[in-house]
Amino acid sequence: MDLNIQRFLNDKLYDKRKIGALDLERTIRELIAAKDYAKIEAILDQLCNDYAYAVHQPHARNGGLIGLAAAAIALGPELPKYLEVIVPPVLACFTDQDARVRYYACEAMYNIAKVAKGEILVYFNYIFDALCKLGADSELSVKNGAELLDRLVKDIVSESAATYVSVLEQPQEFDGDDKNVNDEQLDLPTAFSLKRFIPLLRERIFALNPFSRTFLVGWITLLDSIPDLELVTYLPEFLGGLLRFLSDSNRDVHVATQACLDKFLAEIKRIAQVKKGITESKRSRDAARRSRKDSIGSRGGRSLEDGDEVDSITANEEDDDVSSEDDWVPGQDVQINYKAILEILTATLDSPLEEDGLLESLRWIVEFLDICPEEVLPFTPKILAHLLPAMASGVESIRQAAARVNNSLMDYVVSLSDEADLVSAPPAPSEQLNGNASNRASLSSSRDLDLRSPTPAQGRPNERAPTPAVASQATPQAIPQADLDYVAAVNSLTLLFLNDHEATRVAALTWLIMLHRKAPRKVLAFNDGTFPALLKTLSDPAEAVVTKDLQLLSQISRNSEDDYFSNFMVNLLQLFSTDRKLLETRGNLIIRQLCTSLSAERIYRTLADCIEKEEDVEFASIMVQNLNNNLITAPELAELRKRLRNLETKDGQTFFVALFRSWCYNAVATFSLCLLAQAYEQAYNLLQIFAELEMTVNMLIQIDKLVQLLESPVFTYLRLQLLEPEKYPHLYKCLYGLLMLLPQSSAFAALKNRLNSVSSIGYLHIAPRPTATTPSASTFDRPNRLKGRDDSIIRWNELLEKFRSVQERARRLQRGDEDDASSALSDLKIGGGETAMDAKGTGREGTGGRAPPVPAKDLPAAAPPAKTRTLGRPFGRLGGAVAGRGKRAQQ
Repeated sequence: MDLNIQRFLNDKLYDKRKIGALDLERTIRELIAAKDYAKIEAILDQLCNDYAYAVHQPHARNGGLIGLAAAAIALGPELPKYLEVIVPPVLACFTDQDARVRYYACEAMYNIAKVAKGEILVYFNYIFDALCKLGADSELSVKNGAELLDRLVKDIVSESAATYVSVLEQPQEFDGDDKNVNDEQLDLPTAFSLKRFIPLLRERIFALNPFSRTFLVGWITLLDSIPDLELVTYLPEFLGGLLRFLSDSNRDVHVATQACLDKFLAEIKRIAQVKKGITESKRSRDAARRSRKDSIGSRGGRSLEDGDEVDSITANEEDDDVSSEDDWVPGQDVQINYKAILEILTATLDSPLEEDGLLESLRWIVEFLDICPEEVLPFTPKILAHLLPAMASGVESIRQAAARVNNSLMDYVVSLSDEADLVSAPPAPSEQLNGNASNRASLSSSRDLDLRSPTPAQGRPNERAPTPAVASQATPQAIPQADLDYVAAVNSLTLLFLNDHEATRVAALTWLIMLHRKAPRKVLAFNDGTFPALLKTLSDPAEAVVTKDLQLLSQISRNSEDDYFSNFMVNLLQLFSTDRKLLETRGNLIIRQLCTSLSAERIYRTLADCIEKEEDVEFASIMVQNLNNNLITAPELAELRKRLRNLETKDGQTFFVALFRSWCYNAVATFSLCLLAQAYEQAYNLLQIFAELEMTVNMLIQIDKLVQLLESPVFTYLRLQLLEPEKYPHLYKCLYGLLMLLPQSSAFAALKNRLNSVSSIGYLHIAPRPTATTPSASTFDRPNRLKGRDDSIIRWNELLEKFRSVQERARRLQRGDEDDASSALSDLKIGGGETAMDAKGTGREGTGGRAPPVPAKDLPAAAPPAKTRTLGRPFGRLGGAVAGRGKRAQQ
């Protein structure tokens, strides 16, 4: 360069440097006119090495930058050949420590890009990286300069990015066919390449500075707006970073990112609709072609003219197909990587602190369930693991979004064909054309699916899974569809049993119920780890969770073999035995819910067999007491009570015997069972054995409750039978026997009043009849009639011996605890009714055991009875053990 130009470019004043740049521009123009390209290269090398790369000479760097810009302006059309020399030093100045150098670098690159236009896209990645850093610069002037350069580059990208090919890539001119040249140019690489740009974007998308984030979102939005680039194809590369941008504290970043994501989602939906429309159009054309061929072929023999007609129709159809294929629709060849996108969305669900990102992920999943549900299905286990906890979120918007996803996902899973559909008839051709849409329409909503187990009155559908032999006969014409990973889904849902929120646990059980209905053989077996978790869930503090859990256990039992049901009952008893609090608080609910969902008789038979083999006598007595109370009072067991009252049938007799043998662990329960079955003579015989037993406080309280139950509607038939003393003589003996066993309490007074109201009738049967033809009173009693039947399977004496032996065994086992039990009875307040016995037979809350009778002299005077509630029914507490005061009490 001329010495004057060098001196001006190295001056510290901008005006002097500008004068030098203008002189340099004039000089280069002259050299171009003279075609002295060697001198031009020498000048550019001098500007780069002596000026632009002079790190410790800021004035020289500034002069070099303005000189390079002037050279670029002067080169004009010749600039592309020298960009590889001019651009790198300008890019190096973007990282200079001096803010003025960075600003002049922006100015120089602006001038260079303005002249180079599309050629600058060859260096787009380097410019983009520099601008991303300059957008967060601390100097306002540098930011402004970077913003101006950014606008110019965006304009160039919008105009030329999709089609511009660098002049350096274009072939040299040669003689030949123009067509060949055009074909070759079509294969030339463009100056801008998304494939080269995406790795840089993937690296920069994790920026934290709000200005850098705004810069990135702006460029992503711009590139997506260019139709031929199809940035949506690379969406998985930067979607995770965009979702993080939503949680930025800067409002501008949030708004811009939300708008960008909305555009991407709308574009995905549009592309899916285009592809779906093309597919349906192709199917309809194929169907119409087949129908026309079938209609022509059905005519039988054809003449030559008919053959010509068919050939012409076929030719026209082929021409139509070719023309329809040539009609290109924007988006039809764009491939969306749904799997990669869903992996990112499900990973975002695991970040509960980023509420905005979580909301957006849920929104996208809902839309994907409508766009491509078959792609979402494999991610169902992972989605459920994070979705159901979100349904109990403290943020209302998240709860609503999670509920929408849950409903949509359940709707789709319900619409899938289950195991029972594998053996169904093949669908009609029209249904096959509809494909997945017809399957989804088969069940409108999972919310319409009654997830409650049917009651006995409603009947039970045959939900047995088809055998492999039957399943193998399924038609091959069925449309294959995605399958759900049931094992992974069950594992994810089972882990949610430990969640702290009731709504999450209920939703997990609801899903398990639905999945088990669809695929009983794939979901939940006795030998897997889910069954113990279901049993443990029975101790859940939320009643809604326990109800759902029982519903699922009942459903599993209903669709399983007898061994599974027996194991279920055995494990349930073991759970009650180890967790007595569960038996006290939820025992009645569990028993009644199971009886509602399953066969009540089957449950009672199985439990009776298990209890009969129970080694823990105390637990067996408590369990029998609970079962007996439910048998008498539960509305769900009304049919079971009717069957017990009908001992004329063989089924009724076997059921009575099964219950009696296990009921022997509890004397009062056995007695009430006989009253319920109208086996009054057997009940009276039990009272005779009662005299040999030790009357504990627990037994007296149970008798007290039984007397009050006799006044309930369940025993209406028994009270009416008191009007027929000749037909039911042992009924009087039973009730008077109870009266003799009771101390004079409120229950004693109630039973005495009942008997006094029919006492005159009762005395009639005592007097002997004058005629010998009148049958004895005992022949009219129900047990005696059964004894006379040849087909009766009840051995009454054997049952009495069984009762006696069981009670004797219990007495021997409890003999070692008499000292502890006596303290419990001494705390009993006779007549005050302030002591209530719990299900274990304790005298006070926190005390336990049985107690022998206390001498009458130690008992206080009687007091008015109080009321309490046990098992959901009102009962009077045990009143005064004896009547009288003073000497009469001592007697």
